[in-house]
Amino acid sequence: MSGTGTGEELGVQAARARALALLRIRSRATAVALLPAAVAVVLLVAGAQGRIGGGGWDAARWAVTACAAVVLLGAAAVSVAIVRARPAVSPTVPLTEQAAPDLYRLVRDLADRLGVPAPSAIALTPDCDSWLEDRTHPSAQPAESSVTRPAASGGRRHRVPVAPVLVIGSPFLWWMRVAELRAVLAPVVAGTGPAAHPDIAAARRFVRGLDGAVADAAVPAPGRFARLRGLPRGLVGWIARLLLRSCRGHAAAMERGVAAAASERAQAVDYGLRIAAQEQVGLAYAGWDRLLTRVALPAWRMGRWPSRLDAGVVSALTELSRRDRLAEGFTSRLGERPACDLLEEPGAADEAASLLAARLFHGGPAETGPDWSPVDWQQYPEEVVDRKWRTEAARLLRVLDAMGVRPAPAGGPDEAVGGAGAVRAFGAHGADAAGVAVPTLARVVEQLSGPDGRGEELAAGISAAVAREEAAAPQQPPAGSTADAASDSDALDFWGPDPLPLFPLQPPRTGTELLADHVAAMVCCAAVDTAGAAPGLDWLDGPALLVDGERRADLGSPVLSLVEDGDAGPLRCWLASVGVRTDKPVRLV
Repeated sequence: MSGTGTGEELGVQAARARALALLRIRSRATAVALLPAAVAVVLLVAGAQGRIGGGGWDAARWAVTACAAVVLLGAAAVSVAIVRARPAVSPTVPLTEQAAPDLYRLVRDLADRLGVPAPSAIALTPDCDSWLEDRTHPSAQPAESSVTRPAASGGRRHRVPVAPVLVIGSPFLWWMRVAELRAVLAPVVAGTGPAAHPDIAAARRFVRGLDGAVADAAVPAPGRFARLRGLPRGLVGWIARLLLRSCRGHAAAMERGVAAAASERAQAVDYGLRIAAQEQVGLAYAGWDRLLTRVALPAWRMGRWPSRLDAGVVSALTELSRRDRLAEGFTSRLGERPACDLLEEPGAADEAASLLAARLFHGGPAETGPDWSPVDWQQYPEEVVDRKWRTEAARLLRVLDAMGVRPAPAGGPDEAVGGAGAVRAFGAHGADAAGVAVPTLARVVEQLSGPDGRGEELAAGISAAVAREEAAAPQQPPAGSTADAASDSDALDFWGPDPLPLFPLQPPRTGTELLADHVAAMVCCAAVDTAGAAPGLDWLDGPALLVDGERRADLGSPVLSLVEDGDAGPLRCWLASVGVRTDKPVRLV
């Protein structure tokens, strides 16, 4: 314990030394701003006492006085901008004590064991991380609470220290057990001790004020004469950036010292269990990332947001452990009490965190509507997978029509996998007896196969069609806009004017990738309509094609051979093995 105490003391001392360095930078900036005023006072006093005189001294005295007035006004403007700047607050779902009394009790007991102040509140974030966040700025405080209160002896108001807010990653609550969550939160909660130090708290407020001032200066001035009105804001932003660059090294070292001190203090609580729990943190991150990019993103693009993302993490990680033959190691821990039992209504918290994740990573609206509605996991195959396939197949055929592609007349060479009766009815390449195009897979394969395949032209057409649809979609207001600020419960009110989504999950897809996705969707539609296949959900790979109740994961390679090389042989073999009729019409949206 003596070694632990010494390590913690060294960490706090290092953090405090860096905090004092940050405060000295603030003091030097103040001294530079006051220097012209001090010189002006000296000159004015010397002139009043008759120690200096003459035309040259009079001109210098008034010039320095005017310069001092300008500098003081500028310094006052910068100081007001830094003090009033609204620092960015992480988008979270607030969790009241009434909604999670057991979780609040666990955190307070943990703080008592660590000998540090308990966090002032708890919030959830759709991410696999946990941290403490200072929300003492007046803009981040609810109307009924304040960080200042009247002194008992009179009407003066003074700052009352407020502990930071504990932000917990929502996937942790569903995947981790109660003991694991307590072990993971121990070093985070231990950080409230150094955060209560006056010097460290003042240095953090200074740095956050500079960061907020830089962000405010980057926002264009509204209304007429925007360029002229933006000049003072640009000057304030330049000064704030200059100070922030000088603070960067000290601020990083201060936070490292705080983290070291918190880690040393937390070693006294569940240290052995924390080592094992850290493995679950990495596993939860892998499952969460896979769930968002493979499962949630297709639903968001279809105007549906899964309302139980955190519960889906458990299914995804269970499937991952089964595939990697790790299920035996997780069987015993899954029998313990999950951390989500610490919530009174886990379903409501999961739904709120799922909607926030959709807004952060995709840019969906804050309220549900006809084009933005929740979907349950049981409804996912029909509401998302089937609609996604048929929407993309319809877009692919529209692009073919726009390119002027006409199907071959009936009676052409039979390339379909099926009987001759269907060929006589619809034609081998997607035309009926009258020559009218019908939606068939054979028509798509014909245009992409062979050395003269029109893959590049089709990929460009699909890219343009997707871009037009995205441009025609209603644009979401930026985070922290006036529309959002009207709602007191909007988690993005304090983030800033950045457009949504704040954290896109994937870069824009290339034309070849879009074409491959659309061709695969057309194949899946044909398999469902002609071979008795069904849409399904794979927890690690998202939309899946089920044939005889088993997932077929071997479609990607044949589709890429057709799209990239114009080789339809592998895809035809795959279609024959499944029993897909390429000549039969496909049902579209």
